[in-house]
Amino acid sequence: MDDKSLENTTIATSPTGLMATWHNLPLYGRIVIGLVFGVLTGLILGSQAAVLAVPGKLVLRLLGALAPPLILAAIVHTFMTTRLGGPLAARLPRLLLLNTLVAITVGLTVANIIQPGQGAGLTPSPSPAEITHSVNPLVLFFENVPKSLLGPLGDDGKVIGVIFVAVAFGMALRNERHRPLGTVEHLVELLLESLIKILHWIIAVVPLAVFGIVASIVGTEGFAQFQALGIFVLCVLLALAIQAAYYLVRIRFGSWVSPAALIRGGRDALVMAFSTASSTATMPVTYVALKDRIGVREQSARMGALVGANFNNDGTALYEAMAALFIAQIIGMDLSLSQQLMVVLTSVIASVGAAGIPEAGLVTMTMVFTAVGLPVQYIPVLLTVDWFLDRCRTAINVMGDMNVSCLLDGKHKE
Repeated sequence: MDDKSLENTTIATSPTGLMATWHNLPLYGRIVIGLVFGVLTGLILGSQAAVLAVPGKLVLRLLGALAPPLILAAIVHTFMTTRLGGPLAARLPRLLLLNTLVAITVGLTVANIIQPGQGAGLTPSPSPAEITHSVNPLVLFFENVPKSLLGPLGDDGKVIGVIFVAVAFGMALRNERHRPLGTVEHLVELLLESLIKILHWIIAVVPLAVFGIVASIVGTEGFAQFQALGIFVLCVLLALAIQAAYYLVRIRFGSWVSPAALIRGGRDALVMAFSTASSTATMPVTYVALKDRIGVREQSARMGALVGANFNNDGTALYEAMAALFIAQIIGMDLSLSQQLMVVLTSVIASVGAAGIPEAGLVTMTMVFTAVGLPVQYIPVLLTVDWFLDRCRTAINVMGDMNVSCLLDGKHKE
C-alpha cells in the first residue's frame, strides 16, 4: 500500500484511483455515503429532486428482472447438489419449514401490533413518465428496460430489451467461452454464476439508487418516514430477539444441549455471522463449533450446518415479511390477510437456496414486494439501515442452523 501522501496524489489526479477507492469501500459504506448526499441534495433542491428517483427506479427494475431467474437457478442448483440421506433427512425439512414459518409469523405479528410505519404519510411517488414527461428519450429508455429477464423473448416485441439481455449475458460469459460443460450440473452452475456476476454489476450502482430515492423523498416529503424507519429497526431487533428465544426454548426441551452451552460453544460462529453478514462464509465455523465445542454428532452437525444452511434463512424471511408490511404502512396501503399469506409463501420459497446469493435479502425482497403489489422503489429507503439489520438477521440464520443440529441430535447424548 502506498503512503498517505502518494495515495492522496493518486486520487486527486487519477479518476481510476478514485473509482478504485470507491469500490474498495464495503457496500454499506457506499450506501451510507449515498444516503448522506441524498439528504443534502433533497434539502437543497426541494421538490425538484423528484427527478432523481428515476435512476433508482431503473436499478430496482433491473433487480426485479434478475430476481426470478436467479432464485430459480439457485433453488435448482441447491436441490441438485445438496446430499440428503440417512435417518435424519426425513426430519430436516420439517424442522426447517417450522422454523421459517415461526420466524415469518413473529415478524408479521410484531409489525401488525406496533405498526412502525403508521402515520409516516409517504405519498406513492409518480411514475418515471410523470416525472420526466418532458424528456422523452429518457422515458423511452426506461420503458424498454425489461421487467423480466425472459420478457423480451416473449410477445412484448421490445428489441431493445433483447439487446439488454444479450449484452448482459455476453459480457458475463466472455471469460467462460472455453469452459467445458460435461453434465447438466455444470450447465446450471454456469447459469447461476453468470446471473450472480450480473447481480454484482447491479449491486455496484445500488448506492446511486439510494442517493436518488432518498433525495427525492427528502425533497418532496421531508423526514417523517425516516423517523418511522428508526422504529422499524427496533421492531426488527425485537422480532429477531423473540426468534432467538424460540430457538433456545426449543433446544431446552427438544435436545440434550443446554441453551447456555449453545451460546457458549457457538459464539464464534455467531460473531462471524454478524461481522461478515454471510451465513455461507460462516458455514465451516458453524460446523466446527457444533461438532467440537458443543459436541453434537457429526451427522447432526453436517445436516444442520452444511445442508440446512442452504435452506434455512429464518432471519431473512422474518425481515422481508416485516419490510413488506412496513412499506405498506408508510404509504397507507392495507395488506389483507390473503396478501400477508402471499408474503409468507413468497418469503419461504425465495429463502430456499438464497444463502449463496450476494445481498440475497435485496434480491428476494423485490420478489416479495412484487407478489403483493408493493412499489419496489421504496426498497432503497430500507437499504439505509439494511447493512446493520443484515448482520443481525444473518446471526439469527446461523443460530437457526445450530438449533436444527441440536434438535436432530435428540434428547440424549451419545
